[in-house]
Amino acid sequence: MKPRSPEPKKRANLRDVAKAAGVSVATVSRVLNEPGVVKKDTLEKVQAAIDALKFVPSAAARAINSGRTRFVGALVPTLDNAIFARFLAALERELSEHQLSLVVATTNSDLEIEAEKAQSLVDIGAEGLIITGATHSEALHDLIDRTMLPTIITSFYDATNPLPTIGYDNEAVAQLALQHLADLGHRHIAVVHGPVHDNDRTRARLSGLHDLPWAGELTCYETQISHRGGAESAKHICGQAQKPDAILCLSDVVALGVLFGLQAEDVRVPDDISLVGVDDLPSSAVAVPAITTVHLPVSQMGEKAAVALARWISDQERPSAERLDGQLIERRSAIPNPSRLTS
Repeated sequence: MKPRSPEPKKRANLRDVAKAAGVSVATVSRVLNEPGVVKKDTLEKVQAAIDALKFVPSAAARAINSGRTRFVGALVPTLDNAIFARFLAALERELSEHQLSLVVATTNSDLEIEAEKAQSLVDIGAEGLIITGATHSEALHDLIDRTMLPTIITSFYDATNPLPTIGYDNEAVAQLALQHLADLGHRHIAVVHGPVHDNDRTRARLSGLHDLPWAGELTCYETQISHRGGAESAKHICGQAQKPDAILCLSDVVALGVLFGLQAEDVRVPDDISLVGVDDLPSSAVAVPAITTVHLPVSQMGEKAAVALARWISDQERPSAERLDGQLIERRSAIPNPSRLTS
């Protein structure tokens, strides 16, 4: 007869810890959730029992006892973009300082998907939400209104929005880039940007460009926000009878693709054409030539959003809108227009 396999060890629970420590279950719960109110000798006794039993508190049980899940949800269009990666890293780092965890959901810039995933986050107990941009579905707004869930908009600044916004003025960001090219003497500028139908940040940047008073001409090209999209746009621009003397890309991802596309067409940057981006991705600094761009303070945005949401959740302190300014980073991809210098 085969020897019997040993019974699998049972995971210790709250009652086991209480019995081993000689205290009540309520006392163990206080040690786990409010250690500051427990006497030192009791705290040490319970902690010793926890260590001996290798007890790991159940998040679900802790939530039932404390009424807190201690996590927030962030909804972003994609993870396939260094901008969102940097933002989420800073957001999670700062949230952890406030004993909050982060659950991330991607929306593919689809407002219906965003609302569905927001509902899922609420269903599993999210204590607050971080959402991207100012345009959202009625379903999402209704969810926020019904639950009264603390919710902060990022990547967009609008002091008049009903929800607090912590982000940059996208119109001003684009104008900063265009003004730099105008100051360099460029007057025929191609603007390469991502889709506008599902991205209010892109629409705001384009609006800012058209509102800036200057003596030049803009020609806009819409493409996918990808290296391929940028390269294809560069090829199309090079095939035009009248070529621009500068290209402004409203995303560094696109700008890098444009750079590759221009190089494939034997167009030299910046000697033949200047190039400017927006984002200040790490790749822009090491491209050849390094790309002039507008730095967006995405890490700072993540930190400030985390602090604001944590305070809102814990102290019911609703945050005010906060504008974060972009900064022009001059590199080697944009130079004065030679034709303007000699005219």
